[in-house]
Amino acid sequence: MSLIKSISGIRGTIGGNAGDGLTPLDIVKFTSAYATFMRRNSPVKSNVIVVGRDARLSGRMVLNNVVGTLMGMGFDVVNIGLATTPTTELAVVGEHACGGIIITASHNPKQWNALKLLNHNGEFLTDAEGKEVLRLAEAEDFDYADVDHLGREQKNYTWLRRHIDHVLALDLVDVDAIRKADFTVAVDAVNSVGGIAIPRLLEELGVKKVEKLFCDPTGNFGHTPEPIPENLTAISEFMRQGKADVGFVVDPDVDRLAIVMENGEFFVEEYTLVAVADYVLAHTPGSTVSNLSSSRALRDVTNNHGCSYTAAAVGEVNVTTEMRRTGAVIGGEGNGGVIYPASHYGRDALVGVALFLSLLAKSGKTVSQLKQTYPQYSIAKTKLELKPGMDVDAILKAVEKHYQGEQMTTIDGVKIDFADGWVHLRKSNTEPIIRIYSEAHTMQEAQQLGDDVKQIVVSLIP
Repeated sequence: MSLIKSISGIRGTIGGNAGDGLTPLDIVKFTSAYATFMRRNSPVKSNVIVVGRDARLSGRMVLNNVVGTLMGMGFDVVNIGLATTPTTELAVVGEHACGGIIITASHNPKQWNALKLLNHNGEFLTDAEGKEVLRLAEAEDFDYADVDHLGREQKNYTWLRRHIDHVLALDLVDVDAIRKADFTVAVDAVNSVGGIAIPRLLEELGVKKVEKLFCDPTGNFGHTPEPIPENLTAISEFMRQGKADVGFVVDPDVDRLAIVMENGEFFVEEYTLVAVADYVLAHTPGSTVSNLSSSRALRDVTNNHGCSYTAAAVGEVNVTTEMRRTGAVIGGEGNGGVIYPASHYGRDALVGVALFLSLLAKSGKTVSQLKQTYPQYSIAKTKLELKPGMDVDAILKAVEKHYQGEQMTTIDGVKIDFADGWVHLRKSNTEPIIRIYSEAHTMQEAQQLGDDVKQIVVSLIP
């Protein structure tokens, strides 16, 4: 069994002994720590915490434990039921809550679940805040409410409808253009909450023909849930038969969006953000942000619009922090995560779908033709296994010294920017490895670049 404690919350497999998996005792412990932190540190006076969940098999059990614990801590709970991560983020603000908990393990397989922790803005806790929650949990520094001050639960299942209305009201979402384009759209929602949210959004956008694959929100995932090509053979084959103009794939909590082209090939997750950013920048010029491991294509597209691009450390909270600092009009992560501040500061696949369809409708192109208009890059991923006792920081410092003549960024590991590509090395928070991402114009070049740097790293290890 596995239990991973991180700054964004707690993630683990269901069952086993307390402390070894995400058991009811662990759920109570970490929910209590979060509630204690919010009581002591939230800048708003609200006594309300919003809770939503994806459709995982363990979701109801975890929800019941979370809601009961928050009530026991004296908080009133707005239970929004089955909800996407971005829906829950919007609900925190809409309910004037002091925070929120999203019950989802994102792209992990069905045996996993997690508590993702939000602040009063519906955004993830910072590194320092997350560490304080972990400290409180370890110390079991909780003070539960007496019988006269227990919290109450309110069920409010209107938030998906309100989320969709919010997306439809965005200035750059062109419902008329989408309706006139008369698209046929395929959807793979991996049998989670996206199976409710995405088809309903498409209907409101004027899409009359929606082909559903794995859209029954049972939590019995139809395939490995991470939306990457090797897991998406069913929708790829469906699209290859010429049955739809575009295919959309979301992860179980609907904050990542992958796109399949009309010929069955993959648009590639990295290019979800690139395409949406191109559309946004054409109408509202401004700066953009993605993380260090995301494609250089966003930088190129941003420069083509005469705007500025900035890279942030890996992690959604780091990207949103940099977006606020630079006043970015669009940003996100190369895993299909689109963050559009005109909506809210969170990855949102519903926003991504609406903006992409608006772009596609106005372009007059097929998805594959649209893809060809963007700079062509490929990203390769490898890793370096570490032996016990190895000093990862010292290794990365040695890499930094070796490449000191190159353009370099060290806010999150070491990223080396070469003329025709880049390599990013960073230590894993969950495994004894150094992750090595590399990008070049072709996959062969990207893999070679990553392998070359990996060999240099090996030679630098004492």
